[in-house]
Amino acid sequence: MKRPLALAPVLILLTLQSLSCGGNPRRQVAGDRAGVMPPGPPADFFTMVPLGDAITGQERPRIANVAIADLDRDGLPDIVVCDALRDRVTWLRQSPKGTFTETTIAVVAAPAHVQVIDFDGDGDLDVVVAALGVLMPSNDRLGSVIVLENDGRQHFTPHVVADRIARVADAEAGDLDGDGDLDIAVAGFGYDSGDTSWLENKGGWRFEQHVLLGLSGPINAVITDLNHDGRPDIVALVSQEWEEIWAFVNDGRGRFTNRLLWGSTNPDFGSSWISVVDLDGDGDPDIVYSNGDAFDYAPPNSRPWQGVQWLENLGDFRFAFHRIADLPGASSPQAVDLDGDGDLDIVVVSANNDWDNPVAPSLVWLENDGRQRFTMRTIASSPTHLITLAAGDLNGDGRPDLVAGGMHISRPYDCMRRITAWINDGPAKR
Repeated sequence: MKRPLALAPVLILLTLQSLSCGGNPRRQVAGDRAGVMPPGPPADFFTMVPLGDAITGQERPRIANVAIADLDRDGLPDIVVCDALRDRVTWLRQSPKGTFTETTIAVVAAPAHVQVIDFDGDGDLDVVVAALGVLMPSNDRLGSVIVLENDGRQHFTPHVVADRIARVADAEAGDLDGDGDLDIAVAGFGYDSGDTSWLENKGGWRFEQHVLLGLSGPINAVITDLNHDGRPDIVALVSQEWEEIWAFVNDGRGRFTNRLLWGSTNPDFGSSWISVVDLDGDGDPDIVYSNGDAFDYAPPNSRPWQGVQWLENLGDFRFAFHRIADLPGASSPQAVDLDGDGDLDIVVVSANNDWDNPVAPSLVWLENDGRQRFTMRTIASSPTHLITLAAGDLNGDGRPDLVAGGMHISRPYDCMRRITAWINDGPAKR
């Protein structure tokens, strides 16, 4: 969530000063719109299924993240959930097929993101948790990174590997220094102060933090090899008035060079999420990028610049901006071949839209024509206020299904749900 725009002039000055770290000049947002196609008919091949525990009393759900993973490795995909209202990381175990039962696996203050990975190399799946500490903006250093160690029977021991740091929005594991164990890239959102950093695994559940960039507002810290040199780099989305995407280029031993990949000149651009994927199938990683944050202003649907774009990897850390959809409140874009035609589509949710309009979309499919031109097709208009999305084959039929979580901070409160799945029945042949 953004700080007041009264601070924008000072922050823009500081942003310009930060370019001394190296990087490309900032570029205007009015980039290529050839990928924005006219809207298409609604997608009618999904069955909506509510999941998880019911809303109780006067609760207004605040699900910050959902992830699909077979946590118990029984062959049936499960769902791991960050519930920032109940301060819980929960597991929706699928057993038997088609039946999901929710249990708490850890109590965590405002969990924001989970990554399911075998962190300690013992053959079972652990959970890396990014914790804000508090959901609402705060300058207090309440953030933490927690690894939930699985004993192989889905009993989890929490290891707090970083504590009392800037509110953590993302934490993702990878071997960043080439020593054979997993380190962690960290997006320390903070509020007025925050940073992008990595935690060096020193063994014995001890970690040392190394700050890479001292700007507040990081949302994602994604580990990927941007330049095909076999060394894992970090790509960070930095919001607030910075509205930038940074690369931290790794020499393979945990020494990083900062590169600014792209930045908006609009201090209210509303960056909300990135996914790194080879969207155009040319062999290098691109960046799918949503901007839809508007929790701090009303009305939430008054920003025509909100939507979805992709940054095409041109090589040598150069990226071309392509707008592909206009969507208020756009969040959590995921690239997936939804219709089985061999190219990657994009699914995206809306957290802030004109919810007084009953047909305002909360979940949409951006259908790729194979040339990175996208037609928006509504999947759902209810529940509203969806902020997080995951794609995966829940029922084993070979088609990607969708799971979303609701973040019901603002009105109206008449279409609320914690966790919802949309089962993909396959598109009708056209």
